Amino acid sequence: MTPERRTAKQDPAVTEAQAQASLDLPDEGFEALFARLEAVSQQLEVGGLSLDQSLALYEEGMRLAQRCQALLGAVEQRIETLRTEAQRPNIPRDGASGE
Repeated sequence: MTPERRTAKQDPAVTEAQAQASLDLPDEGFEALFARLEAVSQQLEVGGLSLDQSLALYEEGMRLAQRCQALLGAVEQRIETLRTEAQRPNIPRDGASGE
């Protein structure tokens, strides 16, 4: 009984091929990546996986967490830029002093 022959309903364990496919994270949005991270975390919590499967999931989870953190960092930077720009005095574009 190999993990590749199990269906997702029978066993949510990730196969070696699935883990390899996840090495290159898709260019998805934060929500999709975070949802996958939650699924990986659940699979690890449930247990019943081989050591290789657990390691593959852990590695995928770490990559997902790093990608999510990078996306959040970029959003934080954008918010800070917007906040800084909003605090600047409103200078007319044509250079007129308003008098």
